[in-house]
Amino acid sequence: MVQKRIEYIDAMRGFTMILVVYSHVCMFCFGDYFMAFNKVLFLLRLPCFFFISGWLFYKAGRIWDSPTVRQVISHKFMVQIVPTVIFLALHERTQFFHQLGAFKGGYWFTFGLFVFFVLYILSSLAFQRCRHKMFWMLLTALVISATASWYDANYRQISGQLGCGREILGFLGFVTWRYYLFFVLGAIAKKYFDRFLELTDRHGIQFIVVALFCLMAALPVTDWWSWAYMRFAVSGICGMVMVFTFFRQFASWFAKERPLGRSLQYVGTRTLDIYLLHFFFLPEFLMTYRDVLLSRHQLWLEIIVVLVLALVVLGLCLITSYVLRLSPFLAKYLFGVQKSLNSKL
Repeated sequence: MVQKRIEYIDAMRGFTMILVVYSHVCMFCFGDYFMAFNKVLFLLRLPCFFFISGWLFYKAGRIWDSPTVRQVISHKFMVQIVPTVIFLALHERTQFFHQLGAFKGGYWFTFGLFVFFVLYILSSLAFQRCRHKMFWMLLTALVISATASWYDANYRQISGQLGCGREILGFLGFVTWRYYLFFVLGAIAKKYFDRFLELTDRHGIQFIVVALFCLMAALPVTDWWSWAYMRFAVSGICGMVMVFTFFRQFASWFAKERPLGRSLQYVGTRTLDIYLLHFFFLPEFLMTYRDVLLSRHQLWLEIIVVLVLALVVLGLCLITSYVLRLSPFLAKYLFGVQKSLNSKL
């Protein structure tokens, strides 16, 4: 039985994908990751994306027996890994093998998401007989997330002692596992959906969440690992709750009957395509105009320029995706889409 899509979730997913392209315009086109308000958007962008991924992955009543594990892993491998390897090879060409470290030339997200699927399944199997299974899974996610963050902060000091383990951890993208916490929180929110809605509907909690996020955004960035991780985790959790609550409470704005909702939902159902394609359309030649734009010190101008460029790149990705999907062969191997799965992906 195919579950009905929740419109505001697809719209939220589309919004988050726009933020991804927006941030990459800042980084790859102007060389300043924190320009155009991206310093704040950075705090909630990926937590929201992984929260939605965990939300979509959770299925009530699913039993992780051997056939189910094999079926899910093989499907996710075809959807997440095969297309990413193809696009990474096309984008990097001669530098392909030099881009297999933690961030994989920018294509780390789909690799990391596949690892999160595996971690979630292993964790679910490990605690399947426990009374409070989701609590132990959340605690495991917190430990993994904090350890990955600590490793990232202390990499230079300890990398020499790891030997070949350093290369293995790099290939696995271990430093990115800090986002696994948000993936598990997404699954928990889906499992306890009514309770989650009850909590996020309370005005007192909404105020605390917004206040905490603003506080975290205002705090200085330091090299002190525990402080940095606290800021990362708290701002990420508050940010994803803020965005989710906004999209749910104003769900009528994002319905298919409205142009905004229809557009965001379409983007939300093409996130993989956009992610894989957008690196080819980023106008990196604009780097020569970076100093001209930043020298004006006008935040509103930076936001407009970056947003317009992000929407242009997004449009080019959607057009290219539509053309490529006309071929069942290309749709399958470039985007992991089977004919019978078109409505789901």
